[in-house]
Amino acid sequence: VQLQASGGGLVQAGGSLRLSCAASGRTFVDYPMGWFRQAPGKEREWVAGIAADRTINYVDSVKGRFTVSRDIAKNTMYLQLNSLKAEDTATYYCRALGSWGQGTQVTVSS
Repeated sequence: VQLQASGGGLVQAGGSLRLSCAASGRTFVDYPMGWFRQAPGKEREWVAGIAADRTINYVDSVKGRFTVSRDIAKNTMYLQLNSLKAEDTATYYCRALGSWGQGTQVTVSS
């Protein structure tokens, strides 16, 4: 599967963004998908994911602010980022079936 992430940008603290991850090469079925992020000088960390049974989980630092969803008809996964903080600044990646998207930059100014 090939993944294309988009939707990043520069936003002020408290603002919102919606990231998209479009999949091609394989039709969406209920396989696990996830979002990760990597801030400068830090290791890549898992942020949110949809399990094969459709269970959704988040890292504690984004609970209540980020929402992950998936549109099977559009073969696209989304990550809605609300109430953004400076510490959310990172390159965001989507992942599925062993493949990574190319990353999309989110920069939050304080």
